[in-house]
Amino acid sequence: MKVIKRNGTEVPFDYTKIKNAIEAANACVAEKDRLSDTMVGFIVGNVEKRCDALGRAVSVEEIQDMIVDELDRSEHYRLARHYSDYRLRHELLRKQSSTDAKILSLLRHDNELAKQENANKDPVLNSTMRDYLASEVSEDICRRYIFPEDVIFAHDEGIIHVHDMGYVSGPITNCELVNLEDMLQNGTVITDTMIEKPHSFSTACNIATQIVAQVASNTYGGQTISLAHLAPFVDVSRQKYLGEIREELAAIGEPLDEDKVNQMAEMRVRREVERGIQTIQYQIQTLLTTNGQTPFVSVFMYLDEVPAGQTRDDLALIISECLRQRYEGIKNEVGVWVSPAFPKLIYVLDEDNITEDAPYWYLTMLAARCSARRMVPDYISAKVMKQLKGDVYTCMGCRAFLTPDTVGLNPDGSHKYYGRFNQGAVTLNLVDVACSAEGDEEKFWQLMEERTELCHKALRIRHETLLGTP
Repeated sequence: MKVIKRNGTEVPFDYTKIKNAIEAANACVAEKDRLSDTMVGFIVGNVEKRCDALGRAVSVEEIQDMIVDELDRSEHYRLARHYSDYRLRHELLRKQSSTDAKILSLLRHDNELAKQENANKDPVLNSTMRDYLASEVSEDICRRYIFPEDVIFAHDEGIIHVHDMGYVSGPITNCELVNLEDMLQNGTVITDTMIEKPHSFSTACNIATQIVAQVASNTYGGQTISLAHLAPFVDVSRQKYLGEIREELAAIGEPLDEDKVNQMAEMRVRREVERGIQTIQYQIQTLLTTNGQTPFVSVFMYLDEVPAGQTRDDLALIISECLRQRYEGIKNEVGVWVSPAFPKLIYVLDEDNITEDAPYWYLTMLAARCSARRMVPDYISAKVMKQLKGDVYTCMGCRAFLTPDTVGLNPDGSHKYYGRFNQGAVTLNLVDVACSAEGDEEKFWQLMEERTELCHKALRIRHETLLGTP
């Protein structure tokens, strides 16, 4: 007969441990409430018989429940209550001591797991340390109150993995596609301040980085913005420069030559696009979120997200500048040009940029040179994605793609992607399923059913935690 310990290991059944536990509780109550030695032996024997009758390994918790039940049956209620209280206190102490030890190791900066967990977070920073401390408390709450024991056991055994347990205790979303278009075109609010529609491309870029920082500080995953949402503001700047140049020429009595006015305006527009993209690149590199890390952000570059004509040409100009600056890189602390970690770049290959005679072939050539030097951008084939998904859209951050909505949430009935998010992730250890099946296909599918149900149970808890989030 085997017993499953709290750490999941199996050991032989040892009746003396049950006897010692009852005797310890027996010694702590009044003499009139105590069991005789004969009764202690009788209860131990009953517990042993009940365990044996199950025909399987029993857990420590099951044995403790049997002890309480036998004490109640013997009508020693005070002893049963004392044993239950003792059991609860020790269970809380075990969990608390584990959490306290982790927190103290973080405060002493000697927690190796924290140092190695996330290359994007420096555990020496106070903001990061506070985030880790909060994560430990959140994980403790998840383990004790939020997730059921079978989910926690499966997580600890590596059967499944509940991601980001340091955050999922609260109504916090994971990854998202940021709806920059809505916030830039209609205005938004940041820290109780109204941000109206920007009147230039550079201002739009600056607001975009502020939005990225706010999103990163209030979620725990990656995010993606699209350059297509910035493209309309290039023409806003163009029209502003055209008006300024005409006013300046009129003020000094120079004749208006529209060709020259347009050329001068385009020169100013290109300089502003350069400054705007530089703002995005350096702001993202130097911003720290409230959890002490650089925002995990990707930038989507898809020409067909905007109508053909001037707006698409403006988007091509933005993409070109973004690729050029990434090819160049940024200087590190000793002045050496290096590849920045963020933002990630995602470039879409489509009919208008995949052949040498295509109008935007030059962008694909620039992207290829950038990839050879800086390992970015990543590529999406519009043709293949349309076959697989029906639409072309980007991932949230680095790799997680949304599932198309079933009803068409956009006003025109099309699928909605921007403004949606991921609720959290649970991973199934498929290798362990295969190994546990030991070549038995029927057992494999039985295990798959059981373990995917565990994943579903954990994900339902995440969903219900987020319900009603404002």
